[in-house]
Amino acid sequence: MFFPSKSKSVVGLDIGSSSIKAVQVTETKGGYRLEKCGIRHLASEMIVDGTIMDAGSVVEAIRGLIADEKIKVKDVAISLSGHSIIIKKIKLPVMTEDELEESVKWEAEQYIPFDINDVNIDFHILGTVESSEGQSLMEVLLVAAKKDKLTEYASVVAEVGLNPVVVDADLFALENMYGVNYEIREGEVIALVNIGASVMNINILKNGTSSFTRDISIGGNRYTETIQKDLNMSYDDADRSKKGEDIGGVDPEMVSNVISRVNSEITSEISRSFDFFRTTSAHEEIEKIILSGGSAKITSLPGHLHENIGIAVELADPFRNIEIDKKVFDLEYLKEIAPLAAVGLGLAIRRIGDR
Repeated sequence: MFFPSKSKSVVGLDIGSSSIKAVQVTETKGGYRLEKCGIRHLASEMIVDGTIMDAGSVVEAIRGLIADEKIKVKDVAISLSGHSIIIKKIKLPVMTEDELEESVKWEAEQYIPFDINDVNIDFHILGTVESSEGQSLMEVLLVAAKKDKLTEYASVVAEVGLNPVVVDADLFALENMYGVNYEIREGEVIALVNIGASVMNINILKNGTSSFTRDISIGGNRYTETIQKDLNMSYDDADRSKKGEDIGGVDPEMVSNVISRVNSEITSEISRSFDFFRTTSAHEEIEKIILSGGSAKITSLPGHLHENIGIAVELADPFRNIEIDKKVFDLEYLKEIAPLAAVGLGLAIRRIGDR
């Protein structure tokens, strides 16, 4: 939703509950070239439901990742999701962007369920529509982020010596990733579904522009926690078994059964979101799901989604149209981590001053 411009590059720093991803690209005449890309996994309980519980360890993880990848750029783009951010599509009388800038705080008060002084507000004008009375209205995407959460994330980044110059939403970082990597067809409706450790982001695009967004508090941790509880395993062993590793003394079929149950739970949440989208958008039909996030690596999930929702499912490839030097990067490694790098790549193409 925030469109990149030709200016100083930033590092996309995706701080998730289970890992931190860093991506850096430079602009070329034909698009973008990958400069840096890496992941540093986090121990459980460092970040819980988007809240940083162990700031010191998160700082060290970021510092280690930056050192490992030999990243020199200091300006970074970070993002928020879940309860930390509210996104609303609203209709207002037509006005200029400057006029909206002046009045957006007062307009936002009726749509934001927080004290307006506790949030930072931004907006993007989507275009104009006609009301049932024939009046021209302006469609505006309103975004409010909690100030305390912004401060929490910006502080750990600053502690490393980095400058958090851009703050985005995971949902819009995904949209940017899609925009630079996939052909946008007229009238096509695509669902971007990003399943992280604790939050699932859904952004439904029509003509490449967001039509519906939702963050749901469910993710890859649900697999791990359910396996841990049902099979009486340690959290680490449950997490490894979720990823297909053989754990001595544990029946793989029992693990598979638990994973299947959680697949159904996640599928139900996605299906409900799609049903709600259809009721609010003249029954538009979603043509494809682009799946990203750590849980996209659950082998049985894409097939389960396709079978139960009846929509084609494709794993996201954030490097699809990105120039990659084969002498610098291991292509197999990039293919392996691609679904996890979707938000980071979307952040990496942000530029200071974008809206």
